[in-house]
Amino acid sequence: MQAMILEAIRTPLRLVERANPVPGIGELMLRIEACAVCRTDLHVCDGDLSNPKLPLVPGHEIVGIVEAVGEGIAASRMGQRVGVPWLGHTCGCCSFCRTGDENLCDAPQFTGYTRDGGFATHVIADADYAFALDSETDPVALAPLLCAGLIGWRSLKKAGDGARIGLYGFGAAAHIIAQICRWQGRQVYAFSRSGDAAAQRFALSLGASWAGSSDEPPPVMLDAAIIFAPVGELVPAALKAVRKGGTVVCGGIHMSDLPVMPYALIWGERSVVSVANLTRKDAEEFFPIARQAGVRTHTTVYPLAEANTALDDLRTGRLSGAAVLKP
Repeated sequence: MQAMILEAIRTPLRLVERANPVPGIGELMLRIEACAVCRTDLHVCDGDLSNPKLPLVPGHEIVGIVEAVGEGIAASRMGQRVGVPWLGHTCGCCSFCRTGDENLCDAPQFTGYTRDGGFATHVIADADYAFALDSETDPVALAPLLCAGLIGWRSLKKAGDGARIGLYGFGAAAHIIAQICRWQGRQVYAFSRSGDAAAQRFALSLGASWAGSSDEPPPVMLDAAIIFAPVGELVPAALKAVRKGGTVVCGGIHMSDLPVMPYALIWGERSVVSVANLTRKDAEEFFPIARQAGVRTHTTVYPLAEANTALDDLRTGRLSGAAVLKP
């Protein structure tokens, strides 16, 4: 197999040859068809998330074909197309797992962070965290749904049922969730970096009612706002934009520190909540809804060996939609 390896934080990934991995008890070995590139991969490679497994194969939006199964796994899974997300394994016995909050597990494993991920031609996955996917759909189109879609969906649920939804940071997750919102009959208000006219045009092309810079107010008060950009300074901006009783959802795994802000911004029963990881129930809900809504992911494809270029394009904001590696 080939894999792009992170050997030290803040260094480029290196292409290496390895023997194909062998699945253990309860595991699958996949031949990877596509792996999307997530901002969380940047946080891992740039050291924003501490103590990754090193050396590490990043990547956690994996679509692949089962080519080998470990002990305890039915042979019928051979040849199945599956998706592997960020949450790669949970303990199943802590208080969170026992109450259905496995995304908060006390002893989790994360794909592309604490276990090798999808910037490769093959990967090992926990069979319980490998979701069956449509065998007819383009795997490149499916890959961004495994994190941008799933975390976006969990964030949207936290935002509630309001009709006017603000999306701060119009990248991979926002472009998927904007389509879900429009299918649900909601109005979308898209916020991008100041001067990013391309992102604003992209949002409008997907049905947003308004698109502007994150430093300007929307034309109406919002029922809720979701912040996908990892910028803590957007929290007070979003609070100013939501009505009394509204919610601001922080949808990223990492965000810069929140600034000091006046209590008046949260007075009026406004809420600030975060989203952590995902659950298998999120996937059970989201994939059928994405099909019903006719979600179309907008992708830029890179060969596996150009993973560093894909990461840099994401880092510098040169992408619309999602980057996807295709071995």
